Amino acid sequence: MFFERPDSGEVAVLVHIHFPDEKDREDPGEFLELVRSAGADPVALIEGSRSHPSPKFFVGDGKLEEIRQAVVEHEAEVVLFNHSLSPSQERNVEQALQCRVLGRTGLILDIFAQRARTHEGKLQVELAQLEYMTTRLIRGWTHLERQKGGIGLRGPGETQLETDRRLLRERIKTIHKRLEKVRKQREQNRRARRRAEIPSVSLVGYTNAGKSTLFNALTESDVYAADQLFATLDPTLRRITMPDSGPVVMADTVGFIRHLPHKLVEAFRATLQEASEATLLVHVIDAADESRDENVEQVNYVLEEIGADDVPRLLVYNKIDCLEGYEARIDRDDQGVPERVWLSAVNGEGLDLLLQAIGERLCDDLFKEQLVLAPSEGRLRALLYQQEAILSEAIDEQGRFVLDVRIPKADFIQMLCKVGVDPKRYFPNYGIEDFMLDSDLEVS
Repeated sequence: MFFERPDSGEVAVLVHIHFPDEKDREDPGEFLELVRSAGADPVALIEGSRSHPSPKFFVGDGKLEEIRQAVVEHEAEVVLFNHSLSPSQERNVEQALQCRVLGRTGLILDIFAQRARTHEGKLQVELAQLEYMTTRLIRGWTHLERQKGGIGLRGPGETQLETDRRLLRERIKTIHKRLEKVRKQREQNRRARRRAEIPSVSLVGYTNAGKSTLFNALTESDVYAADQLFATLDPTLRRITMPDSGPVVMADTVGFIRHLPHKLVEAFRATLQEASEATLLVHVIDAADESRDENVEQVNYVLEEIGADDVPRLLVYNKIDCLEGYEARIDRDDQGVPERVWLSAVNGEGLDLLLQAIGERLCDDLFKEQLVLAPSEGRLRALLYQQEAILSEAIDEQGRFVLDVRIPKADFIQMLCKVGVDPKRYFPNYGIEDFMLDSDLEVS
């Protein structure tokens, strides 16, 4: 979308400026990984410190000259900034360096463009790119500001720049319509899963935390996994069977990163909705990363932005094989509920503990008991069969039905109310507040 990609890696000069403000800081090491993931060949890293960015060039005149000398010395094809540059700053630096300039947002968009495989993923990336480009059309090309003239070229009365912007707006509108169809289709699939009472588990986390490797180990899939940022872009769903909670749909999602461009979050909202509507989020964390606490904060920020901050969460500290003295284990809270699991997805250490923890967390909302129903309670038995909640059935000596049942608690409470059975018969602590909350739920 932005430029023709050469056969070999482009020679790139990297620029990283240190700012005292915490929210403006970026990680140089992560920036280098981003550049390598984009396929560029970094030859120089220019660093500096400023109290705030320069409005014109982002950097000072002295630092700009240092960058220019590095570009000439290494014959660089592109200058990459580890910061988000405004359109005017990009244009000014390009004119000064006579070299293509790209900010952090443009670099991430380029990586996404390379990774997109499905039709939906390509649409989402194109949408983010187009919205990013709408303010960057001039790019120093003055002929775009002229009106067309000459024989056969008169008529529109608008400049080339205005024409391009109008075409971009029309294309953006078309992509929005297509993605809306995708969103409706995904929502229909989620409704079908909810009707079938199949819980969903979404793997979320910082990019390159090992989500795809863990996903492959749990689902016996062959999803692409590599030691690079944003190896996974298109979401993948697999159905697995848990020992205690039955069938579960597991989703592998795109990784998050510091200062993830807002346009990307908007464009990928249909995809990220898998996380916001999941039954349980498995937050995968690179335990060997020195910045793991900051990465966790960034993931929590994005989850809050997409409305998934209230979804139950299980923390998974991955890559313990890279740490000394760490063994696979489950950390529990005061009530014995699993909070954290320590494992290694590469060698499989601790995978059984993760499945156990997921099963326990999903069973929190399940009623899994043996019911003894009198022949007169046939309507409740029929509803349980209708919901496919009966695992096995037997008849005792008194002619009563002995049922092994597994069903979500909310659905079972609604079922009891529907047939006129007091929920306190099975839930002694059930109160009026619970009834008011659960009565708003749909009965499938």
